[in-house]
Amino acid sequence: MKNKILFLFLPLLIIISMGINSCKKDSQISSIQTLFTNGTWQLASEVQFNYLGSNQLPTDTLNTTCDTTQLFTFTNNNSCSYTNYGCVDQSSTGSWSLSSDALYLMTNLSFKQAGDTTTVKPFTYCKIVNLGQYSMVLQTGDISVYPSPTTRIKIYQYGFVRQKIKASN
Repeated sequence: MKNKILFLFLPLLIIISMGINSCKKDSQISSIQTLFTNGTWQLASEVQFNYLGSNQLPTDTLNTTCDTTQLFTFTNNNSCSYTNYGCVDQSSTGSWSLSSDALYLMTNLSFKQAGDTTTVKPFTYCKIVNLGQYSMVLQTGDISVYPSPTTRIKIYQYGFVRQKIKASN
């Protein structure tokens, strides 16, 4: 008799557990969105990782002489802005979203290159390497390439620090 009751309640317990776990995912994505939107992100470092196949080549630190503050801002309505990209006095606004697993950031921001008329979209598809209350690290470039031994790959890593946290309502 006890075994029959246990077998009846076991599937019910499994269904309830699955429902609770599915709700946690929504909460997790909401937490990640809050980390993006709770203040302005200031660029602290920009590094270019170079690879030949799977072998890492020397790393380059970019914009070491830049004295212009670069700011990345996200809003709750999924708009975003970036000022002074590439040490050029410019501003770009657009929209942002997260992949369904919240591991990638996608934006439609575009910028002019320094001393050039070329337009670039560096944050179209970014891997979120780190995201916390005070720091964010994004990687872009050839992040989804599976290299052959002769393939040259460039991955750009942007490190940001939180400039100021918005007050909670």
